[in-house]
Amino acid sequence: MLPPMTPPKKQAPGASPAAVSMADLARELGVSMTTVSRALSDHHSIGAATKQRVLKLAKKLNYQPNHLAAALRKGQSRLLGVVVPYIEGKFFPSVIQGIEQAASKAGFSVIVCQSHEDVQLERRNVETLLNAQVAGVLVSVARNTLDYHHFDKVRSRGVPLVFFDRTPATELVNSVVLNDREGAFQVTHHLLEQGCRRIAHLSGPPHLNIYQHRRQGYLDALAAFGIAPDEELIIISDMTTEDGAHAMRQLLTLPNPVDAVFAAGDSAILGALQVLKGQRIRVPQDVALAGFSNEGFTAITEPQLTSVDQRCEEMGQAAVRLFLELAVAPDAPLTQRQVVLQPELFVRESSRQGQAQGR
Repeated sequence: MLPPMTPPKKQAPGASPAAVSMADLARELGVSMTTVSRALSDHHSIGAATKQRVLKLAKKLNYQPNHLAAALRKGQSRLLGVVVPYIEGKFFPSVIQGIEQAASKAGFSVIVCQSHEDVQLERRNVETLLNAQVAGVLVSVARNTLDYHHFDKVRSRGVPLVFFDRTPATELVNSVVLNDREGAFQVTHHLLEQGCRRIAHLSGPPHLNIYQHRRQGYLDALAAFGIAPDEELIIISDMTTEDGAHAMRQLLTLPNPVDAVFAAGDSAILGALQVLKGQRIRVPQDVALAGFSNEGFTAITEPQLTSVDQRCEEMGQAAVRLFLELAVAPDAPLTQRQVVLQPELFVRESSRQGQAQGR
């Protein structure tokens, strides 16, 4: 028989019931926590009758094992830590979905932290994940991260570290990236093929690899058509919708107007679209528009926005595969291993040739 239950602790009105712990089971059964732990894990040293008592009470009280605590006691876990700048829009949620799919197949669970584009919070995220004894860390760095020494602790502990999308401006990092330069080349080349010649470029913080490469792809396409770059047509910002709107208003003041705008992010090109529509400037007849990321809203704006798809889920899956490769040989000499995904251009009404006739 089970011993009589001690009266449950009273909960404050509206409070959630306290989770039942292994210590609670041990106290109710009058046995040690070691006995309970071994019984729950079907250890051979625990008799069948005791195992049955433990399992019966655990089921009755809806006991849920704390796998993280168990992993910490063993100094290891099946947890994969992920740090992203934010979880909104399409890109990062889709990357995380890809990470979770691949991690689950490999027997890992995922912990996701947001840096909110703040390097200080990014540092705390990394520390939190290391304290949780994660088996690996996957990171896309914050917008204002200029110093990367907080990642040295990850490496020093032998924890596999993989960067994706936004990567440090340093050598010897393992990463999964999109061929941003090629994507920007494709979209700028497309605008040039439509007859556009005064193409403005809305770029992001120049220290971030993705914006460096997208700007270079834009310049490559101009060069392919024999067009010299005009610095007044390149505007740098944080790539928000408000930044895109401000940049578009700035471009409309130029004496020689632009006939197209390529933004290195879809939020910025959405801001540009809003300003043009507000001033009754036709898109694409007067100004063609194109962005980068293929956010969900690009297919429902009026007109729909041309954009470059970043292969989000595939990026997340590739990051996990690279982590698994590194985990097999954690003591191997540090070398740079990079997976490069190829972009796909989605041409829509905001830049389509048939819509642009009559410019």
